Amino acid sequence: MLDQLLPPPVRTAMAFTDDPDEACYPGEESLIATAAPNRRREILTARRCAREALLALGHAPAAILRGATREPLWPTGVAGSITHCAGFRAAAVARTSEITSVGIDAEPHAPLPPRVLGSVTTPADLTVLDRLAVSHPETCWDRLLFSAKESIYKAWFPVTGRWLGFEDASLTIDPEAGTFTGHILIDGPLTELRGRFTVSQGLILTAVCLDRPVR
Repeated sequence: MLDQLLPPPVRTAMAFTDDPDEACYPGEESLIATAAPNRRREILTARRCAREALLALGHAPAAILRGATREPLWPTGVAGSITHCAGFRAAAVARTSEITSVGIDAEPHAPLPPRVLGSVTTPADLTVLDRLAVSHPETCWDRLLFSAKESIYKAWFPVTGRWLGFEDASLTIDPEAGTFTGHILIDGPLTELRGRFTVSQGLILTAVCLDRPVR
């Protein structure tokens, strides 16, 4: 599923279930120290996916900790992203010599809670959602927009080191091509980020990949 959204230099790994008896990988104990049981299993499985993807890239297994803003800390020379939601965990990694940054996100294919929609959209986004709801009503476009912005942020942050709020990007979405473009509304080295999406098996998956250096 993710392989369809990302270029060949990116390696991915996915899981649809957890191993309830899986032990914590050495060095990652702090990630689950205060986590509830379900959250603990999500984290362990997602980190296992990350190591599987790293192995496919030729990297030895390693603990993957979090940075100050909870971003995954990858081995030197690796760009990557992790996502998990109900029934799905995944990771994507690439060599920074080939890919500048990558962001992935998974969400259940269900409408966003009404109280959330207003906090993640710009006026331009609402116009896009209204149009798509008429032309392609089978897709939960509000949730897809949310997921796309999550992927955009995950690709943005490693390049800029800066926060990007939901209100700091507006989206255009091409439902036929399965693509989206995030138009960045704040100053920075990136003015737009392009991504791809798919809706399958009750999930929305989005991915953004920067395949060349940002100047």
